[in-house]
Amino acid sequence: MNEEEQAEAMMAQLFAQARRQFGKAVKSYWMYDGDPCPGCGFPVDVMEYKGQDALSLNAFIYRPRGVLIGYLLCGCCAQRIFQAAEKNPGVQTPLHSVIEQNLTKAYQRYLASLDA
Repeated sequence: MNEEEQAEAMMAQLFAQARRQFGKAVKSYWMYDGDPCPGCGFPVDVMEYKGQDALSLNAFIYRPRGVLIGYLLCGCCAQRIFQAAEKNPGVQTPLHSVIEQNLTKAYQRYLASLDA
């Protein structure tokens, strides 16, 4: 299985989990495949996690459309979020807001491209 197929399988798992948790409020999913990190704009890269190389796959629900948007973060942004979660579990950081704004814009551009 190549990286793209792995990412698709993981997004399908996240979608299934979101459907179990939120029901019909989550209607579909979309994977942001842009290279720049939606948090800082730098390239997405591999990070070290528990002594192994890893990618930080994340998702949030774009509520106006009920779409689970999946995305990858660069190692720096992922570490910032991990560290903040250790200090304040379950609390969103300002970085989360930036990420969601950038991904919402990317999703809207994607939708516009379908109409073109």
